[in-house]
Amino acid sequence: MTAHDVIFAPVLSEKAVAGVEESKYAFYVHPKANRSQIKDAVETVFDVDVVKINLVNLRGKVKSLGRYSGCRPARKKAIVTLKPGQRIQQLEGLT
Repeated sequence: MTAHDVIFAPVLSEKAVAGVEESKYAFYVHPKANRSQIKDAVETVFDVDVVKINLVNLRGKVKSLGRYSGCRPARKKAIVTLKPGQRIQQLEGLT
């Protein structure tokens, strides 16, 4: 799995954007990726130093339309803490 296969997209929720001030960035990542793979991917893609990684497994929600029901896919979210003073310049314009 390459670095670009590990990171899917940044999380742009209100809570995730508020963490940018504390050098915390949230990403949706591959469900089978572990902490070391995520750390290597973020460091190579964005050229920053990662201090800490918190992982959250999100279950898929059950949605129904009339008598039919289905399930949204499960996701994994990584909250990445960078060294103090470092920023990811590519994500500054999205907030």
